[in-house]
Amino acid sequence: MKQVWKRRAVAAAVVVLVGTSVYLNWRYAGDVADTSKVLGQSTLVNGETAEAQADTADSGGDDYFSTARLSRKQARDTAISMLEEAKGEENASEEVANEASETLQVLAGYTVAETQIENLVVAKGYADCVAFMGADSISVVVSAPDGLEAADVAKIKDIVVAETSYEPGQIKIMEAGTAAAK
Repeated sequence: MKQVWKRRAVAAAVVVLVGTSVYLNWRYAGDVADTSKVLGQSTLVNGETAEAQADTADSGGDDYFSTARLSRKQARDTAISMLEEAKGEENASEEVANEASETLQVLAGYTVAETQIENLVVAKGYADCVAFMGADSISVVVSAPDGLEAADVAKIKDIVVAETSYEPGQIKIMEAGTAAAK
């Protein structure tokens, strides 16, 4: 019985660690990102990049969203790997394997819902969007060329409520580059 509780505690700890790492990566990725360079971009002898200056200027705002998506994917991949390892362990009980499978299904559901929300928000005319789902809340970061107004926040909350089981009070919406959540 104690072994079952230990395994449950380990599975719960993995979920908490993954959620925390996703949040921290998301929170600090914008502060650390160097938007003057693009991964894989080469510099010519004269100091200019191979792409036109206009392309470099346009990609600056996309770096945050690309970095955030990459961080979210890496954290999820790590969690999935750990859960699959726990599930496939020779000494793992059926209960631990079932719990790991359930957690994997939750993570897969988060991935699908986040992608759907991001696509629907961009379809509403916003430049870009990234969503971060957790057990108790969801954060949505939006790139809005004209800024976020109350009507924009309401539109985005409607999308999130329609695509998930979150209540409006569990939804945080932020404009990229600002610190205030709405």
